[in-house]
Amino acid sequence: MSATEVTVRQAVESDDAALLAIEKVAWTAMSGFPSFQELLTETFFTRSGPEAHLVAEHDGAVVGYLRLQEKYKFPEGAGVLAINGLAVAPRARRLGVASALLQAATTEGRRRGARKITLNVHHTNLPARHLYERHGYIVEGTHPREFLIEGAYVDALTMSKTL
Repeated sequence: MSATEVTVRQAVESDDAALLAIEKVAWTAMSGFPSFQELLTETFFTRSGPEAHLVAEHDGAVVGYLRLQEKYKFPEGAGVLAINGLAVAPRARRLGVASALLQAATTEGRRRGARKITLNVHHTNLPARHLYERHGYIVEGTHPREFLIEGAYVDALTMSKTL
């Protein structure tokens, strides 16, 4: 699989089962929150609907998603979008899926007239950090000992990209 074989589109309701399956296997203590797995319901779209998600496909199968939302709900924060989740099915990792999703998020952000896209990542998630840096994201802030995951403190990093 190469990035040219990956297509990205807006999510639709019928993607629910495929996205839930990815959500159940994509996150580890290095990248996410183990307790969140216990909260997964029968539907992926509990937290936000299809309109907030870009979906990556390969050979007609859903292999990843990116949740892109307004960061702030008030006018002064207009123009700042947040990536509130990016996951790739384990079988499709390191094959260009996440890059295709990040490129699509940049395109969508520009289409919406955004000035900035921001995200949070665990400092322990080096592969994701390097991916974001390759796509022009820079560290804006460090939140030391933000989370206690499996007995270890994890710093949260805020990264952003100016459009």
